[in-house]
Amino acid sequence: MTLSNCTRRELLSYAACAAFAGLCPAQKPVATISLESLLREMVDRNALARYPDPSYTCQQASSYDRRSIDPKQSGWFANNDYSQFIRSEQRGGRTEWVMMDAEGPGAVVRFWMGAPVPQHGPTGTLRFYFDGSEEPAIETVADKLLSGESFVREPLAAVRSIGRNLYLPIPYARRCKITYDRPNHWKSKNDEDCAWYNINYRTYPRRTDLQTFTMGEFEAARTLVDQIGKNLLTVDQYSGLGTRTTPQETRTLRPGSSITQTLSGPAAVRKLSLRIAADNLPQALRDTVLSLEFDGEETVWSPVGDFFGSGIGLNPFHDWWRAVDNDGTMSCWWVMPFNDSCKVRLDNIGGQTLDAGFGPLVSGPWQWDDRSMHFHANWRQQYGIDTKKEDGLDWNYIEIAGQGVYAGDTLTIHNGSSEWWGEGDEKIFVDGESFPSNFGTGTEDYYGYSFGDRGVFFEAPFHAQPRADGNHQPGYTVNTRTRSLDAIPFMKALKFDMEIWHWAKTTMTYAVTTYWYARPGATSNRVPERAEATRAIQM
Repeated sequence: MTLSNCTRRELLSYAACAAFAGLCPAQKPVATISLESLLREMVDRNALARYPDPSYTCQQASSYDRRSIDPKQSGWFANNDYSQFIRSEQRGGRTEWVMMDAEGPGAVVRFWMGAPVPQHGPTGTLRFYFDGSEEPAIETVADKLLSGESFVREPLAAVRSIGRNLYLPIPYARRCKITYDRPNHWKSKNDEDCAWYNINYRTYPRRTDLQTFTMGEFEAARTLVDQIGKNLLTVDQYSGLGTRTTPQETRTLRPGSSITQTLSGPAAVRKLSLRIAADNLPQALRDTVLSLEFDGEETVWSPVGDFFGSGIGLNPFHDWWRAVDNDGTMSCWWVMPFNDSCKVRLDNIGGQTLDAGFGPLVSGPWQWDDRSMHFHANWRQQYGIDTKKEDGLDWNYIEIAGQGVYAGDTLTIHNGSSEWWGEGDEKIFVDGESFPSNFGTGTEDYYGYSFGDRGVFFEAPFHAQPRADGNHQPGYTVNTRTRSLDAIPFMKALKFDMEIWHWAKTTMTYAVTTYWYARPGATSNRVPERAEATRAIQM
């Protein structure tokens, strides 16, 4: 295989950056964005509920198969998504493969890698070159940097079920180039040289003032870095002061009955908790539905198990936005602002009687303005999807019309085979793109693990696998990913497809809950699916 110096994907990326930068030529410089400010933003739950200012795009550089050019052409579902680089450069007698080369100002906000040797991961050296410098500001073995064995520690860098993940924000003022120096598999033919990667990065308008990352700045901020890490592992924190709490309500819910709580604004919900008890708990978590209405607009409709990231059954885990506890309590800390009114409703649409503990509902002050956004969560399920080994299928998570920010998702699948199900890539189109600015390398890579690891539970601040009995055998798998710095803003539209690519011909069930924020009036192609929510779950 010959790797071109600049692929269609990179050309489109550069064009998008140039167009975005040209939108605001007269914009005043804002306060400097730095490692410290990005770290503080990462744990500021309020920040995600307002459209970003300054705005930014969030794109992805990845090793996706370069034969994927157009949805209407063969190659769109090609799966050789490793060791695909932008170009090679000769430097100091070595070959460096360019993974990312982006004009700034911007910031790397998530870096994932996978490798075929789980024991040691990707062993080549990563080098970060900023602002046209010929000397790297960061130079370290990829596996050590991304697994928490270099200068970044857990939870900002860690191995999760073989996948290597880095969440330390790395800002740059003018340009960022990242290279990798292990031999290219397509030339060496050595399977240990295969390298999978996904790099999410922000690009700001050109007059935005960013402070380029240095190791000196990192050392000066080490105390803050450590504190942010501790905060990310302490989920039960309210965002803001002056909170008020509604009484906890426990009620027996017969089929067709509901519980409702209402609030007046302006305010913001800051914690929502509930607990379900039933003879058939897995079914009750699916056909008990949470709906939320803000300022007269219903923006949330989802089965409770899926909404809180548990999927099918009670699968305890904690991340930055949600927690599912062993006693059955499910909580979330999404900040949900509203100007006038909020209605929270729990409906038993199934056939069994259950007990529901609803609340406490914690809220606090919110200054509603022209950047404030409503919180959305939508659910979709498709039962009995036929897979074909030789073909792929783009399965739509959601299509959104309006202005907002994409904030994450929970995927629950039922695998009908003992073969691996998750080769499919995420493809995220922003504001009418003809080619996705986020094109991945595999479903498990999107969720931060690797190689369809067999039955391994993991939890982390921004991604988790609470259930994994269906990864290499018939059964269920639950993957969830939430976003902070890697949230994806959109001005007018967002479309998210997840490719279904299975190694076997079998049947699958896919169910997804998507989380997003939007200005009032935004719409999506998702509607309540009562028949799917009450479908008897597969055992």
